[in-house]
Amino acid sequence: MMRSSVSNCPVPTEQQPLNEYEELKNSWLFRDSILSRGGYLTKIFWIWGWSWLVAGPVAAASFPPHKYIVHFLLCGAAAASLGVVLVLVRLYLGWYYVRDRLYSPTVFYEESGWYDGQTWTKPQEVISRDRLIVSYEIKPILQRLQITFAGLALMYLIGTMVWHFS
Repeated sequence: MMRSSVSNCPVPTEQQPLNEYEELKNSWLFRDSILSRGGYLTKIFWIWGWSWLVAGPVAAASFPPHKYIVHFLLCGAAAASLGVVLVLVRLYLGWYYVRDRLYSPTVFYEESGWYDGQTWTKPQEVISRDRLIVSYEIKPILQRLQITFAGLALMYLIGTMVWHFS
């Protein structure tokens, strides 16, 4: 029954929300956000560590490590975490876009270019399927990203307090 509704779908295959979700889930950057907690945190720490390649020399130029080790570490850690923030923003926006496309009862699509947009109203069974995917697959990913943002904000707050008292 679902096949008949989807087979009557005028939306090009690459613009169908379910296919956009599958493509996003399998892409190299976005699949990291569906890893186990340990795998996910490992990837976040790798990004943070590689960001030190830029942040470390900048922090060292501002606060020589032999004189201001605490300030050097705090400044370097904060600057390195900006790389993590940029990646997290990209992940969040990508998942949020697909969530909106799946959750919506209509799908906007382009038949052959930007000038001929159309709207397709999903049948009820497609709406139900897509909303189940949003509830059980995408919402946990978005919650994980929000928790990561909150953790980074907490680290910035702690770093600010340590900076103030050192």
